[in-house]
Amino acid sequence: MSILSASLGLTRYRIIEEVPRDLLQQVPEKLKQFCMVDIDGTADERSFGWTNMDDMLDMNWAVSPPEKADYFVFSLRLDTRRIAPSVLKKHNTIALNKEMEYNKEQGKNFISRDRKREIKEQVTLKLRARSLPIPAVFDIIWNPTANRVTLATTNAKVRALFEDYFTLTFDLHLEPLTPFFMAMDILGEEAAPRLENLDPTIFV
Repeated sequence: MSILSASLGLTRYRIIEEVPRDLLQQVPEKLKQFCMVDIDGTADERSFGWTNMDDMLDMNWAVSPPEKADYFVFSLRLDTRRIAPSVLKKHNTIALNKEMEYNKEQGKNFISRDRKREIKEQVTLKLRARSLPIPAVFDIIWNPTANRVTLATTNAKVRALFEDYFTLTFDLHLEPLTPFFMAMDILGEEAAPRLENLDPTIFV
């Protein structure tokens, strides 16, 4: 999701560790090292990685650098191939019928379980190769001065993917800035027992 959208959901994080200064200098190279890899010419089901926020096709940051004033700005791109269940069922049935015809010619009246599984895998790969991956892009803003990172989505699966990939790329761990942790930021960790015992209030 674009950070420049008129309406969007945001997830805010803090980086748990103290970020070394030399790591900040390596951010552009690490983004390239863990960049998105296109799967258009493959039968792969999914691919993800970092890309330029200004151009989702620019995985080398040739259009613009990730440094924007005091921030790092980039995107997580996720390409996914989806095969409709009804399409898979149709083509799998066609393949099984052909296999049964062949077996009957050989004097067999059944298809083994392993062969059925193999046929389904073959059909799935063929359909994937014929379908185009659907791209999704989620913008990220990293404020190294405040040790804060903002992700332009609240989707739980995308958040989990982003958190794991951020850690893999930079060897840094993210903590979501929920109201609980934001209160601890202001009041200090000694306030944790009091905050844990608070009852939620419905205002509407």
